[in-house]
Amino acid sequence: MAGILTESNHQVVGAVSGSPSIVKKPQAKLAEPNGVTKPLDIISPIPNGDSFVAKLKFVSPSDEEFAWLEEDIKRRLLQGRGEAFYELGLGDSTASGLTDDELSASLATLDSLAVSCNADMSVLRKKPADKGSIVECLVRQRAPEDDFMEVRVAVVGNVDAGKSTLLGVLTHGELDNGRGHARQKLFRHKHEMESGRTSSVGNDILGFDSEGHVVNKPEGHGSLDWIKVCKASSKVVTFIDLAGHEKYLKTTIFGMTGHAPDFCMLMIGANAGVIGMTKEHLGLALALSVPVFVVVTKVDMCPANILQETMKLLVRILKSPGCRKIPVIVSTQDDVITSATNFSSERICPIFQVSNVTGHNLDLLKSFLNLLTTRIPVTDDLPAEFQIDETYSVPGVGTVISGTCMQGVIRLSDTLLLGPTSLGEFIPVPIRSIQRKRLPVTEVRGGQTASFALKKIKRNQIRKGMVMVAKELQPTACWEFLGDILVLHHPTTISPKYQAMVHCGSTRQTATIVNMNCDHLRTGDKATCRFRFIKNPEFLHEGTRMVFREGRTKAVGNVTTIFPYIPGSSGFHKGKPCSKVAKVKLHSEKGGKKKRSKSRSTVASTPTNAEMKTEITSSTSDVQLTLTDPSTS
Repeated sequence: MAGILTESNHQVVGAVSGSPSIVKKPQAKLAEPNGVTKPLDIISPIPNGDSFVAKLKFVSPSDEEFAWLEEDIKRRLLQGRGEAFYELGLGDSTASGLTDDELSASLATLDSLAVSCNADMSVLRKKPADKGSIVECLVRQRAPEDDFMEVRVAVVGNVDAGKSTLLGVLTHGELDNGRGHARQKLFRHKHEMESGRTSSVGNDILGFDSEGHVVNKPEGHGSLDWIKVCKASSKVVTFIDLAGHEKYLKTTIFGMTGHAPDFCMLMIGANAGVIGMTKEHLGLALALSVPVFVVVTKVDMCPANILQETMKLLVRILKSPGCRKIPVIVSTQDDVITSATNFSSERICPIFQVSNVTGHNLDLLKSFLNLLTTRIPVTDDLPAEFQIDETYSVPGVGTVISGTCMQGVIRLSDTLLLGPTSLGEFIPVPIRSIQRKRLPVTEVRGGQTASFALKKIKRNQIRKGMVMVAKELQPTACWEFLGDILVLHHPTTISPKYQAMVHCGSTRQTATIVNMNCDHLRTGDKATCRFRFIKNPEFLHEGTRMVFREGRTKAVGNVTTIFPYIPGSSGFHKGKPCSKVAKVKLHSEKGGKKKRSKSRSTVASTPTNAEMKTEITSSTSDVQLTLTDPSTS
């Protein structure tokens, strides 16, 4: 069990009264990806019972106490995926604070504990207390060369907000010239360089070592060697650079859903303000329950009164009933630490004011990124599941896929089930090689992105939205599912048989509303709808967030029920999920009596767009057209 622990995850250090030898510290709360926090009991078996003062436990501990502290730090590093925050000198029932001598001894003990766990200890800040001082420290493990922690940050905002420019400055360590020089190193296509606008999902990395220092060092011609950065890093922040233009909204939504970001960085140009797609992207992040922090760029060229108006409007939007955020303007290192340690609650929204030309506050932004921790819990004991968001055909290597490991561990030479195919089947595929950020590795764990070279399969057999899962999961595809949706905007009304694009994880496909629990839907309405995919069956999870869009129509919701499809059978699961049986009643009245009209063979299209054969079965008053997949006959 692991994740982001809120501020109560800091080592609670208080006085122990009475005689019990076990002190139960206040419950920390474990932040889950869906935003729900559940309590995490932290129990400290303090040696020597009543004679031990908790806030002094790092001051010259005995061998027994040191052994317990060593076990405690190992447990905390495991829960925090290689990181742990300590707050030395925080009192419980006694006054907080340590004297200078006690503080020096405590820091020396914590440093020794960190060294014993192959980690480094760094002091974040020192603040005054009732009796002395309190020090906040970060302990981070030194990762081996072929492994590192990974945090994914989606970068969104309106066009010309400076997204790619800021990433170029952060990852290459060179300030911009004010004319877009820094962003030229990030573009992937020729038309992006010519127009200066991102149209695809870009990826950039920023590496930090175990002491929190940036390790990105561009080589000649400004190129960045990802392999060297990953080998020298204990933590790598992956920036998912998304498009800001409205016509690329489909790509932006896919980046927010398919790439499973831990956090969202909303970019706003100080001179332009909150305009265009800014509110759309903010609403998308809120709908997907992704914590958001805001970066206001171009403060060097913006007049003071315009900047003040932009900040007022931004704060008002964040405090509005739709957002309910607590805006925090970050201007000092103390603000950075306070915001980062409380950021997982999703209520706090830090705001940075930076300049890519002068470098104003860029150091604060880097410090904040250094303290972020992935929100995906440790799931090494679960069956492996990997969602695909990109496919390639590499000369000399073959078919290569990239995506995110959602749970479990995938190792070299494992054989996983790839699917679903157009017929709803899962086929076994062996893994030839694995890379993370271009670095060859032997295994991938939950929450990490990776690329796999596959054996015995062609690229045209794979599409975005497919998954690779372990055989233990016994995966099944689905044509139809139930979802609870909220319509954010629609110009008219939504009725059954309405079609729109569904984004659910890495799945992106048009679906039809088969039926719903009301006649019509308008802006602001909620309903439970039954969706049917148009082209291919998909692999979905109940409880997954989904986005439903078509033109200006936007709706968000959750998948509530999956109707499994059993390939190789003409029938379907009970309850007739994703039914391919269309009953057509043909009635003609003549002389007041009902007569059955002549039946005629017809060809109907099915969700798979496959050729179907028509079987006509007649009854006394109905003509039933049974559409059967040829693969099942």
